[in-house]
Amino acid sequence: MRQLRFSMAAVAATLAGMLSTAQAAEPIVIGVSIAQSPPGSVVQGTQVKDGAELIVKMVNDKGGVLGRPLKVVYEDNQGIPEKGRAAAEKLISRDKVVAITGGHQSSVCLAEIEVAHRYKIPYVNTNCWSDDVRTKGYPEVFNPGNYNTRVSSAMAETIAAMKVKDVVVFAENTDYGIGQAKILGQFMEKVAPQTKYKYIALDRAGKDFTPAVLPLRASPPEMVVNIMLPPAAYILMNQLYEQGIAPSAKTWFYDGAGIADYPDFWQNVKEAGKYMLAFGLYHPKMPMPEIGQTIAKTYQEQAKHEPNRLIFQGADSVLQIVRAIEMAKSTDSQAIIKALQDMEYEGVRGKFRFSQEPGYTYQQWVDIPYVTYQLTEVDQPLSKTTLIQATGQQLQTDLLVKPSK
Repeated sequence: MRQLRFSMAAVAATLAGMLSTAQAAEPIVIGVSIAQSPPGSVVQGTQVKDGAELIVKMVNDKGGVLGRPLKVVYEDNQGIPEKGRAAAEKLISRDKVVAITGGHQSSVCLAEIEVAHRYKIPYVNTNCWSDDVRTKGYPEVFNPGNYNTRVSSAMAETIAAMKVKDVVVFAENTDYGIGQAKILGQFMEKVAPQTKYKYIALDRAGKDFTPAVLPLRASPPEMVVNIMLPPAAYILMNQLYEQGIAPSAKTWFYDGAGIADYPDFWQNVKEAGKYMLAFGLYHPKMPMPEIGQTIAKTYQEQAKHEPNRLIFQGADSVLQIVRAIEMAKSTDSQAIIKALQDMEYEGVRGKFRFSQEPGYTYQQWVDIPYVTYQLTEVDQPLSKTTLIQATGQQLQTDLLVKPSK
C-alpha cells in the first residue's frame, strides 16, 4: 500500500511538472491593430507590421519572454474608427492579449483607446500624432511615437528661418490632419506673426484635388505644406506639380506627414517629389543604439531597400511591452502598466522614459528625435538626401536648393 501511495504521488508530481511546463510554454500574446486594406494607410500598416515581426523574431530567438514564446495577433482596422474599436474588442475579449499596439492613424487610435481604457489593458500608441490621444489622460495609453505639437513647432521654426511670407496648408479631414494644421497655425503666430497662413481641409479618400489646387496658379504662395497621408498625399503632390505650382521657383513644397521615406514614395510621385523639404523621424545619419542598427541592417537585407521610420516605431512598440513584462515579471495588465510608467527604456531609437505631466505630454516620449531634410533627385535614397537639421542642431537653410523654374 505504501508503495502504491508512493507511485501515485510520483505520477501526480510528474503530471504537475508536465502541466507547469505546458503552461510555461503558452505564448504571451500581444495584439497589433493596423490598416491592411483601404481606405486606411496600408503602406503604414505594412511598415509597422514589418517592424513588429523583426522584434518578435529577435525576442523568440533569445528564448522568448519569461520563458514563454512571444506571439502577435494582427487585426485589420482599415483606418476606420469603428473597425478599430471592433478590433480592440476582439483582441482583448477573444484573443486574450496582454497589450495592444500598432495604432498609426489618430482617428482609429482615439476609438481604440476607449476600449483599452474600459478594459484597463495597456495600449502602446505606435504612430498616432494627434495630441488628443495624450490629453485624454488615460493611464493605459503610452506614446513612444511622434505628436502634433512636436512636428508643428519644428516646422514653424523652419518656416520662420526661411523667412517665408505666405503659407497654404493642405490637411486631411481627420483628427490628425486638422489637429496638426491648427497647431501649426498657432506656432506660426508665435514665431512668424508676419507670415500669412491658412489651411484647406481635403477628403482623405479623395481622388481629385484640382478644385482646391487650381486657385493657387493665379496667386502662388511661397510655400505649400502637406499634412496628408498616402494615397491622398501622392495625388495632391502630382496635381500641384502638374499645375506648375510646387515645387517651383516661386513655391516651396514642405511635407509634414513624414511620407518621404515610404517604400512606394518615389514610384508614386517621381518629379513631383524633387526639391521637396521634409520633416522626418529617421535618417541614416542619425545616431542610433546598437539594437536600432541591427534592426536597420536586418530589414535592409530582407527588403532590399532602406528602412523607414515606421519600421523602428513598430519594433519599439513591441519591444517596449516586452521590457515591461520582463520588469514586472508578470503578464498582469496592471503590473505592465506600472512598469511602463516607471521604467527607463533603452529601445530601438534611443533611451527614454514617459513623462507624467498632464496634457499633450502625458505618458509621451517628449524628446523624440526628428530631422529636416531635402530631396534633390528623383529616386533618391534617404541616405543621399540633404540633412538640413537634426535634433539639437542648428538649422542650415543655406543648404536648401530651389527649382530654377
